[in-house]
Amino acid sequence: MLKFETDKTALVIVDLQNDFVRIGAALEVADARKTIPVAQKLIAFARKKNMPIVFTKFVAGPKRTLLWNWSPQIKEDSCCFRNFKRYYLEEGKELEVTDIISELKPEPHDYIIEKYGYSSFRNTALQDILAAENRDSIIVLGTVTQICVEDTVHDAFHLGIKTLVAKDGVSSFDSQLHDAAIKNFEMKYAAVADSDSIIKMMSEN
Repeated sequence: MLKFETDKTALVIVDLQNDFVRIGAALEVADARKTIPVAQKLIAFARKKNMPIVFTKFVAGPKRTLLWNWSPQIKEDSCCFRNFKRYYLEEGKELEVTDIISELKPEPHDYIIEKYGYSSFRNTALQDILAAENRDSIIVLGTVTQICVEDTVHDAFHLGIKTLVAKDGVSSFDSQLHDAAIKNFEMKYAAVADSDSIIKMMSEN
């Protein structure tokens, strides 16, 4: 496995926001809720090791883009629109649809990136953030495995950024596509390990 050092690595959390994670969300990924404890664990570890934490938020609208052709919910449900609120039954109140879920609680010094596409790198400041923080490696978790996570991992590879995917921290609405993406990561793009193994490995350096 590639070597990952805490002082050269950042944690990137992809799209764990209300309109993907909450019950009844416009683009609900039910399995994303199972990854919340993993995200919490890796966030706590990153804070302990003074690793930068980057949260990404998928944002859409109000102008139609090519992406809408594959996600009609964007128009039909104002999915992931900035400054749009939706009532989520489990929370018992309206929440901003693009907000990071409350269980993860970004802190003021964390980075939050809005992206209007799948990749966390495309037309965002993520590469510059990593350079400014002197980081050449990332740990990635979030949703959806074969879409936004996969595009993020692929772009990191092409930018020469080492990537470690938290296998138990990514999720999808399709188990076959999820498994295929994980296999593809391991074959060509990234190291893959469960969160406990990541923490154990990185605690040793």
